[in-house]
Amino acid sequence: MKTRLIPFAVLACSLAGPASAQSYPSQPIRMVVPFAAGSGTDQVARVLGQAMTAAANVTVVIENKPGANGFIAAQAVASAPPDGYTMLLTTNTTHAANQHLFKHLPYDPVKDYTPVALLRKGYQIMVVRADFPTRSVADFIELARKQPGKLNFGSGSSSSQVAGELFKQMANVELTHVPYKSNPQALNDLMGGQIDVVFVDTTSAITLVKSGKLRALAATSPVRLSMLPEVPTLDQAGLKGYEMSYWTAAYLPRGTSREVTATLNKLLIDAVRSPEMAQLMAKTGTEVSTSSPAELATFQAAESDKWARIIRAANIQPE
Repeated sequence: MKTRLIPFAVLACSLAGPASAQSYPSQPIRMVVPFAAGSGTDQVARVLGQAMTAAANVTVVIENKPGANGFIAAQAVASAPPDGYTMLLTTNTTHAANQHLFKHLPYDPVKDYTPVALLRKGYQIMVVRADFPTRSVADFIELARKQPGKLNFGSGSSSSQVAGELFKQMANVELTHVPYKSNPQALNDLMGGQIDVVFVDTTSAITLVKSGKLRALAATSPVRLSMLPEVPTLDQAGLKGYEMSYWTAAYLPRGTSREVTATLNKLLIDAVRSPEMAQLMAKTGTEVSTSSPAELATFQAAESDKWARIIRAANIQPE
């Protein structure tokens, strides 16, 4: 049974300063997403928002701030009041990978935030346009080796970029990287023939693959994805040991009280376990994976170390 939170409006507490556990939430929560509308994280945000409204009668406003590898959204939340009403729904891009991909960040992924909850994990798929001349990873590698540097891959997130760079190293091929503000933009150009391949989260690409607009060559998961059982993993396709996952988590600005953080943690975990979210997870091949605020901090530190190793191994030089 879902626990119904304290009524949305409490007049006496509305006159107070920072939110307290007794009054929170008493106004709309702004959920900032560092990727464009239609991206995997955006889809999760919208289902979460609906579930939070249904369970706790709290209004959730989704605000997309794509671009600059998540810098814009991350900065916006880091500089917001620590009252629990501005939340960052983000991924390993902003909170595990960026610090190893860029020499200077306009935010600190640890010091500028209060961890709230880990929410889900997922994998990526290697996709090409439907009429691309290769139908397997082996064929793609052979074509890339015949034309060093002429094929290119697009990415709209650090996860996507690192997956492509890791592929380059393990397959011993040269591909030109083309950055995008978001993965949906990269997929549009992929279908239009401007780029040749994208390593993208399943949420963003699964519908396009199912409709035949894109062709999935492989998955970055350790085992085949249930919604694409005919698609091999990159490990099965010959790149032994290849695995790349991504995750979604929620953060508040530094200094948010433990009471408000705990309340939002419970609200989010209830929402991510809703039937609507279960349907989205099933469609996109992702899985619910929740945590306490302290567990998210520990998980984030371990993930940062892992991404650092991958980025160094892929010989990616910080920009």
